[in-house]
Amino acid sequence: MTSLRNYALVTGAYWAFTLTDGALRMLVLLHFHHLGYSPVELAFLFLFYEFFGVVTNLVGGWIAAHMGLRVTLFSGLALQVVALGMLSFVSPGWGRTLSMAYVMAAQALSGIAKDLTKMSSKSSIKLLVPENADSTLFKWVAVLTGSKNALKGAGFFLGGLLLSLLGFAPSLWAMAGALVVALLVCVVSLPAEMGKAKSKTKFTGIFSKSRDVNVLSAARFFLFGARDIWFVVGVPVFLSSQLGWTFTQVGSFLAAWVIGYGLIQSVAPTLIRAWTGGRAPQGRSAQVLAFLLAATTVSIVLGLSLGASPSVVVFAGLAAFGIVFAINSSVHSYLILAYSDGDKVALNVGFYYMANAGGRLVGTLLSGIMYQAGGVTACLWVSAGFALMTGALSLLLPNRDTGLVLDDADVAASD
Repeated sequence: MTSLRNYALVTGAYWAFTLTDGALRMLVLLHFHHLGYSPVELAFLFLFYEFFGVVTNLVGGWIAAHMGLRVTLFSGLALQVVALGMLSFVSPGWGRTLSMAYVMAAQALSGIAKDLTKMSSKSSIKLLVPENADSTLFKWVAVLTGSKNALKGAGFFLGGLLLSLLGFAPSLWAMAGALVVALLVCVVSLPAEMGKAKSKTKFTGIFSKSRDVNVLSAARFFLFGARDIWFVVGVPVFLSSQLGWTFTQVGSFLAAWVIGYGLIQSVAPTLIRAWTGGRAPQGRSAQVLAFLLAATTVSIVLGLSLGASPSVVVFAGLAAFGIVFAINSSVHSYLILAYSDGDKVALNVGFYYMANAGGRLVGTLLSGIMYQAGGVTACLWVSAGFALMTGALSLLLPNRDTGLVLDDADVAASD
């Protein structure tokens, strides 16, 4: 019962953070696009967010192993409150160079906050699930990951809506207040020793020594790069500038995409069970899904090249991309925990999400550069190349059959 209570508290805090994180991304993107910032300048606003996510994931697991996941979770929530407060002071009267530097600094804090919170939340699941309960572990990972992405999508909608109704600064103040409440609840409720390693790990332990974790992390780098190359700047600016959509419409579309992607992740155990005959996913699952993602991306580009309606091709193609990407991401999220030992899980998860953040960093930069150079088509061609690299690296993942079964109860619960 205590484990379930702690799981609920951690998950609730993660949900609150994720809602504000999605809203913040949309607020910054649409607000500064409206002020006339170019695609490359918009990409630069998010670079420190992604770069400091890489750094945080690299050292965050080591900090959590020494000080506990409770400390890293609280730090993540508190830093996001600070970042939201900082951004509320940005003024349209500032010079562009000053504004960009200031926003990038605030986004750096937000990137640190995001990855501290995510690493703490996902690592805690491994500690709360009984040993050798792999089907339960996959279910809980899928539910947390899927619900997180559904809420992030809701955050995109919320960000566009708040920008239309309240404006930039009041929206940030409202979100900061909600996070303060979530932080206070966790401070008084979570156990102090949660997530500390039984034996101390040297700082050099932050670099994984497991071949499987290293290969999976490299594949993760290219998987998330493939998404963010079109997602961060390309599609939102395309919808706003080429199709003439309003803030709320852009936010609503991206919200629908991420919510749908999150729902697919939540039911991933059911889909994987049907595909693998009930067995837990292994490397082969990641391989097939990565190459299918590359084929899906190429089909979107071909549809645009053949003169089909851009809105129809983009909507249908990205829906298909989202389904394949969601299942692939869920398989990765299960495999990293399956490859990790219990009390060192934070180290491996931190290293793995460092690679995840690195892919997002490169994808963010390429999103602005490629859109400015060749529009959304250029973004999608590079995305397809990253998906192919994901598949090539996934060929190195082990395909051993553990014999573990995702039972009917787990599948029902995941629905």
